[in-house]
Amino acid sequence: MITREKLENQQIWIYGISLIFGGVLGISNEDLGTSLDWTISPFIAILMYGMFAQIPFLKLREAISNIRFMVALLIGNFIAVPIIVWILITIFPQSPPILLGVCLVLLTPCIDYVIVFTQLGKGNEKLMLASTPILFVVQMVLLPLYLWLFIGEEMVGVVQIGPFIEAFLLLIVVPLILAVITQLWAKKRALGEKALELTAWLPVPFMALVLIVVVASKIGKIYSDFEIIMRVIPIYILFLIITPLVSRFIAYVFNLDKGAGRALIFSTGTRNSLVVLPLALALPDSWATLAAAVIVTQTIVELIGELFYIKAIPKLILKDHTD
Repeated sequence: MITREKLENQQIWIYGISLIFGGVLGISNEDLGTSLDWTISPFIAILMYGMFAQIPFLKLREAISNIRFMVALLIGNFIAVPIIVWILITIFPQSPPILLGVCLVLLTPCIDYVIVFTQLGKGNEKLMLASTPILFVVQMVLLPLYLWLFIGEEMVGVVQIGPFIEAFLLLIVVPLILAVITQLWAKKRALGEKALELTAWLPVPFMALVLIVVVASKIGKIYSDFEIIMRVIPIYILFLIITPLVSRFIAYVFNLDKGAGRALIFSTGTRNSLVVLPLALALPDSWATLAAAVIVTQTIVELIGELFYIKAIPKLILKDHTD
């Protein structure tokens, strides 16, 4: 009999198989893979609802009041990460469309499934949840500035705020409101309590579905421009290696506890790939294809990296004294 605990214990293998299955599906039947594109946002929304429903929102005020964490989070994501990105794109120069895709995805911290990975990696997911509105506002303000600094003034106008706000509302705000309603319902009705228990089954299968449809729907673009795309993979791999070490130092400087420190590491290492994809697709056709392929490549590299993160961060990088 499959229990929720067994499902969660096997989630790393489930996600790994999902990545492979999505890649095989997208390459063997590109039309079918592309047709799955519309399912990405609904699946992410359901995933986030399932995740949010498990978080005790009465403790959110305590998370928001953690000023040290918020300051460390802002420094990590908006000072340390841009410096790392600037160094990497200097070492590995790219053409303008590729560079735009790299900057779009690496300069924007994740505001959705990072919460899931933070929980899996024994970090404080309540702090991550509380920080999402702050991360959203700050990255929207600073992204044009960073694009101007890193690419040039002509690139500032290509980022449209509309798709970003739409994604934030649909993938964060709506699932969050529904989760709170479910929790309030569970306090008053037995049926609501059963519904809340059922939501605990959602995160693992829907994370797997998200991985499958993202890879299947976008792998064709990566495959067709493989030689060009290969040039950005070293940037992504080095980013995944460097950011946890830098964030570990920031956590030490701010004397963060283990849960907050791990949340910081996951935040700086996890990027806004699925949410910035609409921004890339809104570019002119010749740029959109390459920029989107670059972003999807980052998604694949990052998701593989997250499978290592959820084990390495609590066991090696920032471990408990009892580990």
